[in-house]
Amino acid sequence: MHERLVRTLTRSARAVAMAFLMLVFIVPSSAVEAPAAAENPEIEARMMAVATELRCLVCQNQTIADSHAGLAEDLRRQIREMLAKGKSEREILDYMTERYGDFVLYRPPFKPATALLWIGPALLMAVALTALATVLRRRQRMSAEVFDPDTPDEEADDDAPR
Repeated sequence: MHERLVRTLTRSARAVAMAFLMLVFIVPSSAVEAPAAAENPEIEARMMAVATELRCLVCQNQTIADSHAGLAEDLRRQIREMLAKGKSEREILDYMTERYGDFVLYRPPFKPATALLWIGPALLMAVALTALATVLRRRQRMSAEVFDPDTPDEEADDDAPR
């Protein structure tokens, strides 16, 4: 039995060592270089302004300005190219919306398809506040003895070892 435990621990140690080596040597090799910024600082600033208005389709909780996903880098490059060709920020946002839908916008417009996005948080807050008010009213109506802690019998305390 002792030998089986030693073999199991040895296998586990080898697995941990392999995982550590993979983490140390393989993960850094997959790091990506930062893409070069546009030569024109004005175009770069405009690109970042547009990129902060667009959601990363891979990450979904980041703008494409903040994302390091390959698609976000491609979209930033595409925005730079469109700006260099003289397109306005509005034209670029319209193009991206036409291509990917309202989901790509970090602040989608208010319309029937997106109404729940805009009204949903207020509805949830109203439901939560109503539930809280209901619970507090019910607690207020309860008698004080419901909230008194149970006290053990004094006799039981005298018999307990000290």
